[in-house]
Amino acid sequence: MLNSSGTKGYIYIIAAAILWASSGTAGKTLFNSGMTPFELVQIRVTLSTLLMAVIFGLFTRSSFKIKLRDIGYFLIVGGIIMALLHVAYFYAISKIQVAAAILLEYLAPIFVAIFSILFWKEKASLIKIFSLVLAIGGCYLVVGAYSLQLLAMNRLGILSGLVAAVLFAAYTLLGERGMHRYSPWTMLFYCMACSALTWHIIYPPFHYVRADFTLTQWGLIIYIVVAGTILPFGLYFMGINYIRSTRAMITATLEPILAGFFAFLLLGETMEFFQILGGVLVISAIVLLQIQQEKDAYAPALIRARKNERSGKSL
Repeated sequence: MLNSSGTKGYIYIIAAAILWASSGTAGKTLFNSGMTPFELVQIRVTLSTLLMAVIFGLFTRSSFKIKLRDIGYFLIVGGIIMALLHVAYFYAISKIQVAAAILLEYLAPIFVAIFSILFWKEKASLIKIFSLVLAIGGCYLVVGAYSLQLLAMNRLGILSGLVAAVLFAAYTLLGERGMHRYSPWTMLFYCMACSALTWHIIYPPFHYVRADFTLTQWGLIIYIVVAGTILPFGLYFMGINYIRSTRAMITATLEPILAGFFAFLLLGETMEFFQILGGVLVISAIVLLQIQQEKDAYAPALIRARKNERSGKSL
């Protein structure tokens, strides 16, 4: 049975998944109204940075503190990887079904596992291999590769979704180093800030000031910034204070399921049976991989506990 803290953690993670899923649908609505992914990304990372700066300034100024030697690190992780990740994610959403785009990004843990096996000499257990096979099969179905017509229509969106997954995996791997030195909020702020800097260099700066966005579009933009960025990240960070990160990741796989529901309800998007089946396979692969990761992390502690128990008995 879950204790009250565990229940609270799961509620936070589920709430974050709901907000992330709804923001994907809000983004698709903006694209259908004529906004481009590049416009949305530039304004999203800019307003998110400004909002976090105000919050830090009012409540936690220590969150601004970083070491000068880490500026280059943030320019790479935020200014390159996160900047490209955002646009790849939203470009995929603009071209294919919202749920399919999010499912592709959720392949990131699979790419992390592949990298760990190939370059960090991590053990390739049967569960990990089975998870990779499930993920590949699921991805094949999600993108509609079984139908040449469906595949041809979605080619750019599929490629963008896979690029988003690779970039998210890179962000995860490189982000671990920063997490050892800074809080998640400091990491998020400086990565967002560097991403905003990049998008004001490679795209017409302050484009959103001159753009003739409607009140409805501005409302959706604000929703994506607040309810699709700041709030869900905050809820997710709060959630992992109560439950393990592996369990949080498993719970967060509700996002593509909820995204499919919201897109169907609000946009009339549908996925074919085999695409839904592929989504089930992808989520199953992620769940299996996270369970294995939790066991791998738990095993050393269990071995130490047993050794201590034996040594205690021998005294």
